[in-house]
Amino acid sequence: MKRKTKKARSYATTLVITLMLTTVAYSQPKRDKLLKLTEEVFPSALENFKGFLSIPNNGLFPEHVEANMLWCEDEFQQRGFETQRIDTKGAPLLLAERQAKRKNKPTLLIYLQIDGQPVDSSKWNQPSPYTPVLKFSGDELSDTLSWQTLDENYDPDWRIYARSASDAKGPVAMFLAAMDVMNNYRWQPDYNLKIIMDFEEELGSPHLPEAVEDNRALLAADMLVILDGPRHPNNKPTLTFGARGISTITLKVFGPKYPQHSGHYGNYVPNPALRLSQLLSSMKDAYGRTTISGFYEGITLADSVKNVLRRVPDDEDEIMQQIGIASPDSVAVSLQEAIQYPSLNIRGLSSGWVGDEVRTIIPSEAVAEIDIRLVKETDGVRLVNLVKEHIKNQGYHFVEGQPTDKERTEHSKLISFEYQHSYAAFRTSFNSEIGVFLEKALQRAFIVDPIKLRTSGGSIPIAPFVTTLGVPAVTVPTVNRDNNQHSPNENIRLGNFFEGIVTCLAILTEPMK
Repeated sequence: MKRKTKKARSYATTLVITLMLTTVAYSQPKRDKLLKLTEEVFPSALENFKGFLSIPNNGLFPEHVEANMLWCEDEFQQRGFETQRIDTKGAPLLLAERQAKRKNKPTLLIYLQIDGQPVDSSKWNQPSPYTPVLKFSGDELSDTLSWQTLDENYDPDWRIYARSASDAKGPVAMFLAAMDVMNNYRWQPDYNLKIIMDFEEELGSPHLPEAVEDNRALLAADMLVILDGPRHPNNKPTLTFGARGISTITLKVFGPKYPQHSGHYGNYVPNPALRLSQLLSSMKDAYGRTTISGFYEGITLADSVKNVLRRVPDDEDEIMQQIGIASPDSVAVSLQEAIQYPSLNIRGLSSGWVGDEVRTIIPSEAVAEIDIRLVKETDGVRLVNLVKEHIKNQGYHFVEGQPTDKERTEHSKLISFEYQHSYAAFRTSFNSEIGVFLEKALQRAFIVDPIKLRTSGGSIPIAPFVTTLGVPAVTVPTVNRDNNQHSPNENIRLGNFFEGIVTCLAILTEPMK
């Protein structure tokens, strides 16, 4: 056997020591280490994030989807992932995979949202929602800062303003920055990674359930982490173990064929705006509780559940003050209890003209958009049918599209009823394997126990993974709650972006049993 030279032996020894140190560093990166590593990649992470935010991402536009798809493919491939597109009847999903060094390791699936809400540039206090700007605070009217300011100064309360800064390109950039740390130090997660990227989330992910069903083996995993959503209002580390589902309804009440002069026909032609208002008011009492028979059926909160909800550190007086209300609805005794029940929300109303275009007419129709937030114990189909039955009991005749002349002469109350079931609710146990895994990671990163929420008020399209793949899911929110998501002047706090990288790095370096 050929003897090793001194140089070869030195190289081999160095390699072994490096591997040993890497193993120690990987298994024991405490808070101070995580912070230092995040500081190293923070400037490049911000530059990458700015570039990502500059790509328009309305899921209704194929060219937006393709541009973001190409960016994600390139970024994940650069970090050692293999990528493939999963075709759907709409925009493709993108899957990125990276295998653990050792065989027979568990698999962590991470869900990321890439698309954003449509924009109305006229409502943004900057040249373009797709040109990110840096500002002093959460006040969108504050002065804009030069990006070069960050070369010499940094304040965690400064904000980046752009569409999808928080919902949800921020978490994508955080994860990529954490992977940069892993690659820089040649660390490997203790598990296989699969990253599924959704380009139609803001459209309700209409093709996701079928895609998950058709790609069971490809998407198979042991745990699912959703990097999405805002932290608790106090902005401390948070884990959310469930989310509401959502169904939507569009109601259109019909009046005269055409708008009529209110002087000529007031007191004679029924007003559809008034009738729709009366119909909607019949669905709730003065305290905000739904009056539709059976709407809350099946929801019972045990004392043990109520104790869990009480441990959430909500300051409801402060919450009401920030929102600007004197008192809440009375569905339950607290905010946390209230979101354990399904809700019926009027999300939009339209009839006639208002403001500078107001006219003295009786409108020809009135439209209401409704969303129903679901909980695990409720079924969206059943609740939509309850709403429809309630409307029928108010004397309405249902039509398809515009009513015919015959329908107009035979029925005094005419309404069209369109609905969509987007996705169901899910809930995972606090004591589940994924719950314990994530809690340990966040405890190591922040030296405090994370706030654990039984469910979030929002809806995310995760139910297909939970029900079809049988995989437990937990949301790891990272962004500031006051981020204006879905609205003009969406933003992310720099401190949250930094701590989001810390969070992702803690998860990637947490051993999985």
